[in-house]
Amino acid sequence: MKTASYSFTFFADYFQFYLQDENADSNLSGSWTEQAVSDLLAVAPGAISIGAARNKDVPVEVEIHNSEPGYDSSHWDHITECGIDIPSGKIVVAGCTDYFPDAARVAVSPGSYRARIYYGNLNLLSDDGLDGEDHYKVALWPSGDASVRVIKRRQSK
Repeated sequence: MKTASYSFTFFADYFQFYLQDENADSNLSGSWTEQAVSDLLAVAPGAISIGAARNKDVPVEVEIHNSEPGYDSSHWDHITECGIDIPSGKIVVAGCTDYFPDAARVAVSPGSYRARIYYGNLNLLSDDGLDGEDHYKVALWPSGDASVRVIKRRQSK
């Protein structure tokens, strides 16, 4: 069951945005392997970086659930999952170059979570890639599963 939902717009500088534990000091730059670029998802202790289709403002919805939510993959181009530890009970949600002390926070119970990231309308971009209808949703629920997997892989243009 969904317990909370938040809507944000982030500047996806360097084509990415972050969710991380407030106290995490992870550097995600080394996490962007060839596989992570292909998966649109980089993971480090207490932090995840989500790849975006545009280097512009992108809409992001974050949902908190008390158990694993169901989903319909037909409405999404790409879906990934990973684990994230949130021992502080505060998730920082921010664009790649946002000033973290001023970034939005989402309160959760401290613990380990599973994140399912949905990527929509990835191929609905202008020819120059600056304008588009891409949008993102992150669903979080308590889970000790830290594995990274791609549930649905995007089709190329």
